[in-house]
Amino acid sequence: MFGLGSVWQTIPNQMKQLALRLPQRGGKRKGAGRKRTAARPRVSHKRRAEFDNAAPVLVTLRVAPGVWNLRSRRCFRIVEDCFAGARDRFGLRVIEFSVLGNHLHLVVEADSDLALSRGMQGLGVRIARALNRLMKRRGRVFDDHYHSRLLGSPTQLVNAIAYVLGNHAHHFGGAPSARDPFCSAAYDVVRRQTFLSRPRTWLLCHGWRRARRIPPWIAGWPERDRPRSSAPSYTGALR
Repeated sequence: MFGLGSVWQTIPNQMKQLALRLPQRGGKRKGAGRKRTAARPRVSHKRRAEFDNAAPVLVTLRVAPGVWNLRSRRCFRIVEDCFAGARDRFGLRVIEFSVLGNHLHLVVEADSDLALSRGMQGLGVRIARALNRLMKRRGRVFDDHYHSRLLGSPTQLVNAIAYVLGNHAHHFGGAPSARDPFCSAAYDVVRRQTFLSRPRTWLLCHGWRRARRIPPWIAGWPERDRPRSSAPSYTGALR
């Protein structure tokens, strides 16, 4: 006969602790949280990066539905005039830009996070009022507050500049190196001095040359920003 111990070992152990689900409110669970009401995700309301020294920043501004196409000549001229009117105000300097149908990409240089906030607020109000006068309407012009990304390394800066100057190829096709008339890459020296600002930080003036890869269309920069002839040649697409 088998002992009681051996019989017990042959019986599969099917006893398990059952989870007791208690009703609760809030907390991490499927379907929890505020539901999205906009067609696309909104800019996060988390605190922006803080900085006390001048630094380059990539900024995106998106207009609300119903605002005219920004790539029309009349709207683009207004945006240009606003760049000229806000030039070097509040410690914010617009270095490069690209105007798309319903949004703008900017590479700016700000003296601090407070200068970035005040400068972008002033520029946004200036553009909104001018576009509303053109469209003979009232109401908000921008769909959300601006999105910003602090650029802290040469590679990040070069990637951002290439993204802005070649953004038309992403939306409309063609080569990124092609000159877009609604982009600062098409500016000559006179127009650049009228609408844009000169950078002051080491990263924008010289440090960007230390990026791991520099795309060919970076040569479209003005003469003061082109790589020196003695500098090594970098080629290759951005990843």
